[in-house]
Amino acid sequence: MRILHTSDWHLGRTLYGKRRYKEFSAFLDWLLETIAANSVEVLLVAGDIFDTSTPGTTSQQLYYRFLSEVAKSCCRDVIITAGNHDSPTFLDAPHDLLNAFDVHVIGTAREDVTEEVLTLHDEAGVPHLIVCAVPYLRDRDIRRSVQGESIDEKDTKLINGVKAHYDAVCDHAEVLQQDFKENGYGKIPIIAMGHLFAAGGKTFDGDGVRELYIGSLAHIGSDLFHDSIDYLALGHLHIPQKLNGIETMRYSGSPIPVGFGEATQKKRVILLGLTPQEVKIEELFVPCFQRLVQLQGDYGEITEELEKLKAEDMSIWVEIDYTGSEILHDLKGQLEQTITDSPIEILRIRNRQIVERALKATVENESLEDLDEYQVFSRFMDDQGIVEESRTELLAAYGEIITAIQEKDSPED
Repeated sequence: MRILHTSDWHLGRTLYGKRRYKEFSAFLDWLLETIAANSVEVLLVAGDIFDTSTPGTTSQQLYYRFLSEVAKSCCRDVIITAGNHDSPTFLDAPHDLLNAFDVHVIGTAREDVTEEVLTLHDEAGVPHLIVCAVPYLRDRDIRRSVQGESIDEKDTKLINGVKAHYDAVCDHAEVLQQDFKENGYGKIPIIAMGHLFAAGGKTFDGDGVRELYIGSLAHIGSDLFHDSIDYLALGHLHIPQKLNGIETMRYSGSPIPVGFGEATQKKRVILLGLTPQEVKIEELFVPCFQRLVQLQGDYGEITEELEKLKAEDMSIWVEIDYTGSEILHDLKGQLEQTITDSPIEILRIRNRQIVERALKATVENESLEDLDEYQVFSRFMDDQGIVEESRTELLAAYGEIITAIQEKDSPED
């Protein structure tokens, strides 16, 4: 049995306002070709299909076009679970329709966890795979807030809630596995899916990966998952990696760079050859559909690199970090002149001299694009003279508010 593991498509994501539909379309076309070329029978998508909980029409068209095409391919089953960027109810809405085409979507954590355990069958109708399709577990899915509880108590509840959910799902999968074995089907492999931030996970600045459970990320480890799981397909982290170095517990990573910080990464999807006896794992590298380049240096160094890129005569999006000592007020205009009559586009220029000079002059002139929501709150606490002892509790409470806003999912009645 051949299975493809991918995640974090982030359909609809822009890059400094630049639309990226051509990249998304090219990736999905490549994915269809890869499924056909490798005779893939099962496709796993572990969350963050969309970049926002309210995807635009073009993003939706790409998504449904892909599903309609994959339903006609050799791939018999598609399992899609929601990520923290997705709207659970939006993904769940066409559940019955998609299920008719063997596209199984789990957007919301089910009250009856057995609904998250799927049995897949081969062409002869024989069960050949059990999938624990666990979506991103939102705070409200796994713990109940109690007035006056400490940060440590909240953290403990979160971790225990995640573990309890996986325990319940995997316990049911093991019961099914044993039933199938007793009925003469042999050992049916178990795959679990998840969208979470595990201990030791690698991230980088600007990847858009945000904390899921404030204060408790470092405690979600490989020991949370049952030994009965033959392969764990994770999403959320954009860098392809193994969980605690374990070969059969993996993040596939994002298939296209979501930002310039991912520009040098070799993107990939994971191809599994799964039998009751072993799991063979192969990494398939995703082509680059739009080249991204980061440049840093003084004016001479940057223009020299731009000339080299210009000579390549190809579409390149560039992010520039000007670190020269000379203050150039028309830096953007001068650099744009350098790339005239070329397919290169400069999407962002960070002029450190101007920024640092402005920050030294007054914090009031600091650009919000240089701060995230937590830095803004930290500046507010500075301004209000909040003492250090009070900051931990305030920051945790603020984090809960931010998480609640990010997880808000209000479908129409």
